[in-house]
Amino acid sequence: MRVQTNATHDPGLHSWVESANAPDTDFPIQNLPFGVFFQPEEGEDEQDARVGIAIGDQVLDLALLEDEDLLEGVETDDDESDLEDDLRAPALGLLMMSGRERTRRLRKRISKLLAAGNDELAGRKKLRTRALIPMDRAVMVLPDPSQDYTDFYASVHHATNVGSMFRPDNPLLPNYPWIPIGYHGRASTLVVSGSEVRRPLGQTRPDDAAPPVFGPCRQLDYEAEVGFYIAGGNAMGSRIELDDAEEFLFGACLVNDWSARDIQKWEYQPLGPFLAKNFATSVSPWVVTMDALAPFRCAPTARPAGMPAPLPYLDSESHRASGGIDMTIEVWIATAQMREQGVPAVRLSAGRYRDMLWTIAQMVAHHTCNGCALQAGDLLASGTVSGPERHNRGCLLELTWDGDPWANPPKSAPGSARTPIELPTGEKRVFLQDGDEVILRGSCARDGARRIGFGECRGIVTPAE
Repeated sequence: MRVQTNATHDPGLHSWVESANAPDTDFPIQNLPFGVFFQPEEGEDEQDARVGIAIGDQVLDLALLEDEDLLEGVETDDDESDLEDDLRAPALGLLMMSGRERTRRLRKRISKLLAAGNDELAGRKKLRTRALIPMDRAVMVLPDPSQDYTDFYASVHHATNVGSMFRPDNPLLPNYPWIPIGYHGRASTLVVSGSEVRRPLGQTRPDDAAPPVFGPCRQLDYEAEVGFYIAGGNAMGSRIELDDAEEFLFGACLVNDWSARDIQKWEYQPLGPFLAKNFATSVSPWVVTMDALAPFRCAPTARPAGMPAPLPYLDSESHRASGGIDMTIEVWIATAQMREQGVPAVRLSAGRYRDMLWTIAQMVAHHTCNGCALQAGDLLASGTVSGPERHNRGCLLELTWDGDPWANPPKSAPGSARTPIELPTGEKRVFLQDGDEVILRGSCARDGARRIGFGECRGIVTPAE
């Protein structure tokens, strides 16, 4: 497992792009996440989308820099694809396909170009004006139209809370401590942040003594997750070892795995999630590279007492030292009434990604242990990021539930007692209502490193049709 820092992570590094030096920016020069954008004001549409990097409140046009020969040294004779093609593509897939090493070189070169005191770009006023686009003039699209999407269930806190609602005497199934549980999601309904999310229709069974009914979901929920894009990929029949998994990861984003809880409750047995999950999954537009996350690597949180250690193919000394990532994922809500009255969004929860039972490297190693082929651009999501306290719970199903299986003695209230979320307008929520906007925000911060962020992942619920 390769985790190391270099000059691009120096907390004292500043940029000549002034907004990148603001203490509250998500996108300082130490970050440099990748995304895909176009400019409607210039007569462009999605067919003109191309690769950019976020710096402060600007989008840096990488294709233009390549045209101006400012990315010399990034492309080598060993590269299998043309850098210009990679950067002019309307998705990050080609760049992801080229692997981690080219992305490292590109990130280092951009860091040098944007560093205070470097005039290669800053000194060319006309080019600088063309190359830097204000974010409010750029439309972001889905980073990559992934061919495959896998959603995991990696938080032991989330799994224990949910299990306690329906199986209070046996919240965790026997395989949970041993296997990174996951399911294959629907890649065709991945949508970029800002897209509307229509309330789904489906079967539910509100009365156990009566037949099921068909109609709109009445228990719509969000799930705050972290997503990871695959770089390169492995051949079918091969496997990715735990300590090699990092080299097959391009970067991370925010994911909202919208969930229809009443549909899910009725349909999930025996094969697991289906219509309750595949109607929409929102993805943030900026992908923070694994290299940018290097200063925030940490040891995974210790497993709960009495839980067995992972099997050898999911364990190693280097993974135990730095397999985790210290990230905070926040959930905010703004109802239609709040927006109409000018009331700011309210934070509902904040969870730590390092509290997950299974790390992304373990997910990759397990995903491929049977010879499953991962492809560049595949999206792997973590599952709901929840923690030990109520304010750490990453979905309304947990957040409004009054049980606490981690208390001593445990306090469980299977499927019953709930406390609604009270909002500044006097509104209350147990589950989402039409017009509600859910906003995910993520960041990494620690002493001795520059804080970096992931931007936002937004979605507004619209009525069923």
